Amino acid sequence: MSELRVAARYAKSLLDLAQEQGTLDTVKQDIELFSNTMEGSRDLRLLLRNPIVQHDKKLAILRRLFDGKVSDLTMRFFTIITQKNRENALEFIGPEFLNQYNALRGIQTATVTTATPLTPELRAHVERLVVGQTGGQVMLQEQVDPSLIGGFVLRIGDRQIDDSVRTRLNRLRTTFKENPYQAQL
Repeated sequence: MSELRVAARYAKSLLDLAQEQGTLDTVKQDIELFSNTMEGSRDLRLLLRNPIVQHDKKLAILRRLFDGKVSDLTMRFFTIITQKNRENALEFIGPEFLNQYNALRGIQTATVTTATPLTPELRAHVERLVVGQTGGQVMLQEQVDPSLIGGFVLRIGDRQIDDSVRTRLNRLRTTFKENPYQAQL
């Protein structure tokens, strides 16, 4: 079974259990902390993937890193994952849990890429635009890509609006290449 399917099942189980116990927001904060730690530490990711390191050693490291920083439910979840020899799926469980949490709460993630950082007024305008398109809550992520030259690229789920100068120039270049007119000299 692929790691992504395993991660989706464990994330769903944790989400359901946290919702049942009324600690969903606390567990979400725990998983955000865990995901940020995993994202920032290549060594931790490699350690959890390593089949040579024993499972109890991996659990001890997780306890040392997160004990007192995450809830009891989250620590028990880490224990179950290591007992089931699924530590290598932990790096996928965090993002999948957050995706399922956002879907449960009706929060859409939108990514806007611009050539320069957004001003607060422009950020508010983009958020209003996205809320108007989706009709729900939006979590806006910003990226800066100077190669766009100007304009923006907005991604909401599987939809993309590309209104960048780079794309317009590429379209213009394609149009000129397809032009059948040949000037006589």
